[in-house]
Amino acid sequence: MTSRSKFYLNRQGRAAHVFLIPWQLGFLLITAVPLLASLYLAFTNYDILNPPEWTGLENFQRMIHDDQFWASVRVTLIYVLVSVPLQLAFALLLALILDRGLSGLAFYRSAFYLPSLLGSSVAIAILWREIFGDDGLINKGLALIGIHGESWLQNPRTALATLIVLNVWTFGSPMVIFLAGLRQIPDELYEAARVDGAGVWRQFTHVTVPLLTPIIFFNLILQTIGAFQTFTQAHIVSGGTGGPANSTLFYTLYVYQQGFVAFDMGYASALAWVLMVAIAVVTALHFLVSKYWVFYGDS
Repeated sequence: MTSRSKFYLNRQGRAAHVFLIPWQLGFLLITAVPLLASLYLAFTNYDILNPPEWTGLENFQRMIHDDQFWASVRVTLIYVLVSVPLQLAFALLLALILDRGLSGLAFYRSAFYLPSLLGSSVAIAILWREIFGDDGLINKGLALIGIHGESWLQNPRTALATLIVLNVWTFGSPMVIFLAGLRQIPDELYEAARVDGAGVWRQFTHVTVPLLTPIIFFNLILQTIGAFQTFTQAHIVSGGTGGPANSTLFYTLYVYQQGFVAFDMGYASALAWVLMVAIAVVTALHFLVSKYWVFYGDS
């Protein structure tokens, strides 16, 4: 390589580093420093107004006897274990329908993707509260057939279910990814399956699903992490209380209550780190188990 080429490459490298400076500053000041600060605060008693006092593992030991903590864990786990599979199943079903060559595919794809953009917004959470409220759209529809419905959001047995429905409704993002994956499956495989006498169901279970497992795995990871971090919907629907009877007390909402309502920022930081570790462990388990059910092209 000539000295002129080396000079040109070095100049390009310097230019790349210059353009990366804004991102590096943002990562350092907005992500890295607050992350390390919260790790320190997790081992302290800090109420924002007074200097933090080192307490060691006291915040983590406190969680063991905190009934609200365990209630938030239970609600969050139910939400993740129920809403994520339902959302992915519904997204895959619609992707299969759209993959059959419907006219106006671009319109349907955009229309179905829209809920994913709006689902976590405050406006949609308020709309959901109006739909499932005591005088909401659902109860007005039931009244037309003579059924008097209660407020879905004020009933501990149904409040969480309304938020699960909201998460399932935001199926657009995984649906678009599923649709892209379906378009990559060669038609020759389906033709060969039909020649062997495979029906629609066997084609789905023996051709579509195995070849789509990397996409299913990708969507599963993203949606699981997103479900663990759900906050806005529960906060707006419950008014920030997690009610009724802690039925919508998501883990992130409990972190918010401790940090910005009770101003117990040390305990809130400890809770946040437990959540981060839990998400990391769940993600690692997904990757560990994936070798038994995810099939790649070279496997």
